[in-house]
Amino acid sequence: MSRPNCEDFRHLFVNDTPLMDMRAPVEFTQGAFPTSHSRPLMTDDERAAVGTCYKNSGQDAAIALGHKLVNGDVKAERVAQWKAFCEANPNGYLYCFRGGLRSQVTQQWLKEAGIDYPFITGGYKALRRYLVDTIDDVAMKPMSIVAGNTGSGKTIMVNELANGLDLEGAAHHRGSSFGRYVTPQRTQIAFENDLAIQMLKKLDRGIEHFVFEDEGKNIGCVTVPIAINRAMQDADVAVIDDPVDVRLARLLDDYVIKMQRDYVAHYGEEQGWILFAEYLEKGMFNIRKRLGLERYEVMLKAQQHAVKVMQATGSLAEHDAWLAPLLEQYYDPMYTYQLSKKADRIVFRGDYHQVKEWLAAR
Repeated sequence: MSRPNCEDFRHLFVNDTPLMDMRAPVEFTQGAFPTSHSRPLMTDDERAAVGTCYKNSGQDAAIALGHKLVNGDVKAERVAQWKAFCEANPNGYLYCFRGGLRSQVTQQWLKEAGIDYPFITGGYKALRRYLVDTIDDVAMKPMSIVAGNTGSGKTIMVNELANGLDLEGAAHHRGSSFGRYVTPQRTQIAFENDLAIQMLKKLDRGIEHFVFEDEGKNIGCVTVPIAINRAMQDADVAVIDDPVDVRLARLLDDYVIKMQRDYVAHYGEEQGWILFAEYLEKGMFNIRKRLGLERYEVMLKAQQHAVKVMQATGSLAEHDAWLAPLLEQYYDPMYTYQLSKKADRIVFRGDYHQVKEWLAAR
């Protein structure tokens, strides 16, 4: 029994429905959805040629050129890839940019191959509009902000709270000079899509009051949606007051232990260590002006020494020599100043567990 084309976008996203993206690779790279798989009808060059033909000679000529470019063995290979996706994901859907000609052609060719597979009405554009509207809707709902000095575990907390929304997770960046991961940060569109899907899943569970981590306008190279950023400026703030040693341990885990492990896992032992050291040096370099060049040089040498000792012996002890001053002389004064501007909105303070318990009860 054939399934109808889909207009229930909320159901798609809440249930992590597999999606087959028929757009060209360049379109997919600019922004897609977490469950999307690129299986393009046309390559970038083919799409460009068809677009030029459409502009110069009209739709009929463009369609004819498309069929000429994607024909014979090329067509058979692509249809085989689509068929494999459909068979592996019988509950999925396909889409192109507007749910128009590319979706219809793909659907027809699949039908000729014995597969009846539905597409998404309105395509990528309709899905994207729906997610942008979701972000704007959530910005109108009650929210609280969890704040605290670097290393307070704010990101951990929003992930542990049933009503927490992880901006940094959606951005795939931790928001600081050392905030990038081994794999590239998401594009602005992919960040917003991921965030909106987080929101939809929370809304589907009946959550109406959300908790965000205290963030500025930017997280790495992406920008927090304007409506969310504005709403955060008026929200109540709960502050985590954890001691320095607890925060240092979290920083060591985030910046050193996990990043070294991930670099080696991704690039192999030798290259992984080289790139891990470069990641730490780059993080320090990015804040050299705020540190002052003399202090920067001292901390950089301590950092480089710590990496050498860690690689040679496995010991992490030397990292305190640069992490402690980074926290106490750079991050803490900067964050204390930023938090002072929110003093009138602070409604609760406590250690990690106290703040988590308070936010969970809201």
